[in-house]
Amino acid sequence: MSDSSPAPVPAPDSARPAVVLDVWCELQCPDCRTALTDLRALRERYGDRLEPRLRHFPLEKHRHAFAAAQAAEEAAEQGRGWPYVEAVLARVEELDRGGEPFLVEVARELGLDAEEFDTALVDGRHILIVDADQAEGKAIGVTGTPTYVIGGERLDGGKSQEGLRERVEEIADRLLAGQG
Repeated sequence: MSDSSPAPVPAPDSARPAVVLDVWCELQCPDCRTALTDLRALRERYGDRLEPRLRHFPLEKHRHAFAAAQAAEEAAEQGRGWPYVEAVLARVEELDRGGEPFLVEVARELGLDAEEFDTALVDGRHILIVDADQAEGKAIGVTGTPTYVIGGERLDGGKSQEGLRERVEEIADRLLAGQG
């Protein structure tokens, strides 16, 4: 969802740009599902001052992860990227069993154009975005998911998520203070 996330809207009393939090994620990853709690808390704390951006890093050990990343891009194109990501992550085990038909079903449940999802998965229109994210992730040292990058710092949540939200908050606070 590199370019398909809505542009951040500055707070009325500020013209400061949002701090970007790149979230290297894989939609078949149970640890990424757990990380949603932290992402929700960060959104609640910072609102539009923090822009979480989904970056795809499908792992080879999960056979439906690449298709899920493409489906997330289609959801973003249809205006429901994060709700789709959260819905799929909430049901990781179903994705493992159901594969692409499950991805299309989640789209239907969210009121998205499921036929277009099916077509997008067949024609591969989002493959280049997923490939580019994965290549960039490898280039900066991402080895597992979730991994966060904020203010040039990489925080690996694939090994442990302990204290990660607090670390993201420290960096975000520092970056936001530096803007003033």
